[in-house]
Amino acid sequence: MSRLTIKKLARLCTGLVLAASSLQLQAQDNALNYFLDSPDTTKYAVIMVGPAVGEINASRFRQWGLSLHDILTRDYGYSSDTITLLYENGDNSFVGGERVDGATDREGIAQALSELRGRVETGDQITLYLIGHGSGAEEEAKFNIVGPDLTGIEFAEMLDQFDRQDMVIVNTTSASFGFSAALSSEGRVVISSTRSPTERYDPVFSGYFIEALDQRNGDRDKNNRVSMLEAFEYARANVEQWYAEQGRLAPEHAGLDDNGDSLFTLAPGVDQADGLLAEIAYIDTLVDDTEGLSPQALELKARMQELERSVFILRGRKAEYLEADYWQQMEQLLVELARTTGQFNEQLN
Repeated sequence: MSRLTIKKLARLCTGLVLAASSLQLQAQDNALNYFLDSPDTTKYAVIMVGPAVGEINASRFRQWGLSLHDILTRDYGYSSDTITLLYENGDNSFVGGERVDGATDREGIAQALSELRGRVETGDQITLYLIGHGSGAEEEAKFNIVGPDLTGIEFAEMLDQFDRQDMVIVNTTSASFGFSAALSSEGRVVISSTRSPTERYDPVFSGYFIEALDQRNGDRDKNNRVSMLEAFEYARANVEQWYAEQGRLAPEHAGLDDNGDSLFTLAPGVDQADGLLAEIAYIDTLVDDTEGLSPQALELKARMQELERSVFILRGRKAEYLEADYWQQMEQLLVELARTTGQFNEQLN
């Protein structure tokens, strides 16, 4: 290889590194504009449980859907007004069936999203959960529903109407990658239970993701909240452990994308291409555990959450600062957070 060719390759590699760094900094700047919890923010959830192959899967999918519904209402401040549960063909003649709001078919999904569009305000958060089977790859990647299956591209078009809301999509179906990749967009957190269309076995990821939310098991930093990054990491680690205990090679590898490039990271974090936005995307609502709080206490709680968010964002941008400047800003945030927490606790007492 000539010296000239080596220099060209070196310049190309340098350019790629700089481009990647620029994209990461842009993603960090964009994170400042999304998932801004406030007392006026309402969070909605749409749970879509598709038809199952076999009674074992049918029972498992149904249980996951019902458990998720109940956990959101019990632990995270949601209600039947802010949760939509679509289930197979809409049949509700089973124990717990009163939670079902419609069918997981094209008409049911379109109607549920249309009704939601009429209710949401700018800055509200929508979390979509897909439970069931998936198939196909790239443009033909599909979520198996009742009737004609839905492709990722078609579903992405249905979600375009929510351009003023924050959105999280948790796709736990088999062969979910291609479908999930079609949903990638700026300001959106997308979680896929598989990294490839060849991973066609039914994932166990969904069960562990729901377990992360249950009783806040996934709350790694112990702030009594569960972020999408925490829930993802909890589920991923438990999936790996489950297959290790079975003595099997894992046929599923979950990924997360939150910078809009459709490239899913298997181990996201604030210092990775993906993870910064997911760390500040929380499932809980501000009204959670606030019954009986005074307006002053509610305002202080909102301020605490805002400061925590600022701490996470600053931590993700550490490389942009001189060491002394970084720690000076971090100290200011932590001191204000401690002071605000103390004032909040005084209100409680």
